[in-house]
Amino acid sequence: MNRLWTVLSGLGFAVAAMMPWVTFALNDGNYPAKSTLQFFDAPFLLTGFRLHLLVIGLLVVLFTFLPLPGRPRILRAAGWAGGLISLVNGAYITFKGGGLGAITAADGKVAFAAFVGVAAGALLIWSGAKAAPGIEFSWPERPSRWLAYLALLVSFAGLLLFVAAILTSGGGITNPYSAGQFMSFLAMAAGLIAALGATGVLRWIGELSEQHRYFSLLVMLGCALGLPFTSAGNEYWMTVAVNIGVYAATAIGLNIVVGLAGLLDLGYVAFMGIGAFVAANLSGAAAAAFDIHLPFIFAAIAAALVAGVFGAIVGSPTLRVRGDYLAIVTMAFGEIFVRSSQNNIGGLTGGSNAIPGIPPLELFGTGFQESISIGGYKLAGGVLYYVLIVLLVALVMGVFANLKDSRIGRAWIAIREDEDAARAMGIQTGRAKILAFLIGATLAGLAGAVFAHKTSSVSYESFRFTESVTLLAAVILGGMGTIPGAVLGASLLFVLPETLREFQDYRLMLFGLALVLIMRFRPQGLVADRHRRAELTTVDDPVEVAAR
Repeated sequence: MNRLWTVLSGLGFAVAAMMPWVTFALNDGNYPAKSTLQFFDAPFLLTGFRLHLLVIGLLVVLFTFLPLPGRPRILRAAGWAGGLISLVNGAYITFKGGGLGAITAADGKVAFAAFVGVAAGALLIWSGAKAAPGIEFSWPERPSRWLAYLALLVSFAGLLLFVAAILTSGGGITNPYSAGQFMSFLAMAAGLIAALGATGVLRWIGELSEQHRYFSLLVMLGCALGLPFTSAGNEYWMTVAVNIGVYAATAIGLNIVVGLAGLLDLGYVAFMGIGAFVAANLSGAAAAAFDIHLPFIFAAIAAALVAGVFGAIVGSPTLRVRGDYLAIVTMAFGEIFVRSSQNNIGGLTGGSNAIPGIPPLELFGTGFQESISIGGYKLAGGVLYYVLIVLLVALVMGVFANLKDSRIGRAWIAIREDEDAARAMGIQTGRAKILAFLIGATLAGLAGAVFAHKTSSVSYESFRFTESVTLLAAVILGGMGTIPGAVLGASLLFVLPETLREFQDYRLMLFGLALVLIMRFRPQGLVADRHRRAELTTVDDPVEVAAR
């Protein structure tokens, strides 16, 4: 009997996909995927979210009779994906159309596809939980080297295409319904990830990447450099990717201070600002305080060193204060930096006029902002900046990974857990904490140097307190103490505002809500460090018990 309900759920998704979704043409034009009733003359020519829904429905019917490993979780994931696709599109059409009439009935026209899809999703979630378990299957723990390499290549190549598809899923800023399409695609992507996790393939790929760490790092670097060759390789997304990379590198540096050493820093973006202003003054900018034009590599090193010195200065109060008091000290430093920059103290920041005219970077006479061709394939403008930031993020990742596994990294973790106990065990806590601030600030200053040249203008407005909070949110959301967590957190907090521009007035509210939900349901972050996962997992937590 349960199979019958599961099959009906899958057929419900298929029926919803072939039904009209909108009763009338909306003010901003017809809703995508040929879903408006007025133009609904080809129900089988499916595109967009309707095609996703049909594929989910057909797979549900197929999976009902296949003895897959983790079948109940796969079916529930499909139920959530299909239900959320229907709910998101239905709610978005209602919001754009001015009421429920847009997805129910208006002027004698009827369109109930959203309700059918939501009902099918709810039924599948219920019936999937009662589905018979599939076969017991274990992925090979130690496959041959070439099989492991092939699996890693296919996985990371798929990840590259998956990221490109997510970035371009909204159709670009010219599409008036980009936010709804993006959220719909995210629902489908979340369901796909959950289904793959249920089969155990994600954990297996993770274990393979640990067994072949250096090969995995090379493949990931190659895939990152391959993004300009995908559908996301236009100038707009290259600019967004560079900004993400700058803040990801800065967030990894903050992860040393907050994630490893456990020191709450609320003024961290000031170090990035120091690096940006130092690079601007040493790179021959039009309004620079010094008539100096250093090559970028030397200006970047100088920016990192100056930021590191200020990091050590700010870290010195950690010898006497901790917890909330340390947070107040760092917040005060960030505010001092902003006010000093605003008033152009020392003539180094340009005040309200900023420092414009920072020359763009060049390589063999080619500007980093220019378009280039490789083997007859023309790449978008700004791709060289993207390559530079990928290499910078890789460098920062390498520094973080080596520090975490080193003696000083273990000392930071001990301080984070219990500073008094760490001191009793012979760890020089004061020197370790100052070193955490110094290294974190150095990495932020290096990222600030790249930021200055990419934007060609540096202003104190880019380094206010809210930016420090955003960086801290990126670290917490992604997972403190992990490299992928910082990158994922920075990506989410800077991609989402770009794709959800229609809801920019609710940005801070959404961030706050996300933080509350993460702290409630996954306090260790989206990508959990094994130490924090062990600390924050209770013995009777069914989710973590099942994952283990």
